[in-house]
Amino acid sequence: MQPKQPNYLVHHTTHSTPLGELTLVSRNGALVTVGLPGQHSTPPHPATTSKQDTDDPLNDVARQLDEYFNGQRTTFNVNTDLSATTEFRRTVLEHLLTIPYGHTQTYAQVAQAIGRPRAVRAVGSACATNPIPIIIPCHRVLRSDGTLGGYAGGLEMKRALLELEQ
Repeated sequence: MQPKQPNYLVHHTTHSTPLGELTLVSRNGALVTVGLPGQHSTPPHPATTSKQDTDDPLNDVARQLDEYFNGQRTTFNVNTDLSATTEFRRTVLEHLLTIPYGHTQTYAQVAQAIGRPRAVRAVGSACATNPIPIIIPCHRVLRSDGTLGGYAGGLEMKRALLELEQ
């Protein structure tokens, strides 16, 4: 007897932005991945159905990204799925959504805000493995000395995103 396969629908597409091609992946209507240029994006699970069509929920994500890059959007209204992350990482990523457009926090401030003041490096790790960058704004988190720190898309991309928001 064959094991039961997961039953969910995956959509995926690439979307051109001023920073390069983003890979967008949704599962059952919720965004699960924004792959940055140069990143290896995980292909959809082989047990899923994958398609692109006019009902694709990623069309709205792409539109909101266009508005963001055109300076017409400061927050995203996107259904996300962080179920593949740990509880700690999910807590960090959910906090990042509260950092306003045009503002930054340090890794230490994020650790303090989530009630884990000694977990500064773990906060950095959670930011580095953010599966939905830009939408979940890990680019708004800096080192305590005010320098950029790291970014999965590279420091030039992080700098460009922060400059866009000024």
